[in-house]
Amino acid sequence: MKRFLKFAFFILLGLLIIAGIGFYVWSQQTYAASSNIEEWIGEVDTDDGWVVYEPDGEPEGGVVLYPGAKVEPEAYSYIAEQLSEAGYVAGVPNVRLNLALLNANKAQELVDRYPDIEEWYVGGHSLGGVAAATFAREKNADGVIFLASYPTEGSSFAGTDTPVLSIYAEQDGLSTPAKIEETKAYLSDEAELHEIEGGNHAQFGVYGEQKGDNQADISMKEQQDEIVEVITDWLEAQK
Repeated sequence: MKRFLKFAFFILLGLLIIAGIGFYVWSQQTYAASSNIEEWIGEVDTDDGWVVYEPDGEPEGGVVLYPGAKVEPEAYSYIAEQLSEAGYVAGVPNVRLNLALLNANKAQELVDRYPDIEEWYVGGHSLGGVAAATFAREKNADGVIFLASYPTEGSSFAGTDTPVLSIYAEQDGLSTPAKIEETKAYLSDEAELHEIEGGNHAQFGVYGEQKGDNQADISMKEQQDEIVEVITDWLEAQK
């Protein structure tokens, strides 16, 4: 019996090791930023695991955007750069195993780096939005931005007055409009929703096509610019 249990233990251990290796390999098969980024804003620099853009003058606030699952942070650098031009420190973190849910408190690093900034808004794309919601609930962020994303029941803002912006897309094949509608009950009383007509899931970043998504009816640049405009208008309204 002891020999059997020992044999079973080593088999189970071996299976766990194989599963762990498989998960790690899967997590490293990332969506890299496409060449459009350099065409639009030039070379992207990373600073200690972050893509960070600062405004020329005194910051009006700070914004952290968590990347979608297995999407490299540089893919969101156009949005971050544009938010910095609007007066905000904007950062996108490199998260553990390329999954923001495993590193939900990462935003605190940027908050600590800029202690003079009083107002912080945390958001994210797809699963990155779930991580942002978790951080916002625990750390009392000044507002939450969902990009093709939505909170779960465990990170619900229902019944609160937390400022929430939810941007979703008509042709999204992953965070579908139906799913956004289904989870509206988890948003706060102060939530604002905006649909990008003709947009899809992948164009919330700049990394090309994504499996399971639908074809967009608008260009990547058009969708990115609409995202920036909606976010900046919403941020201004929070003052």
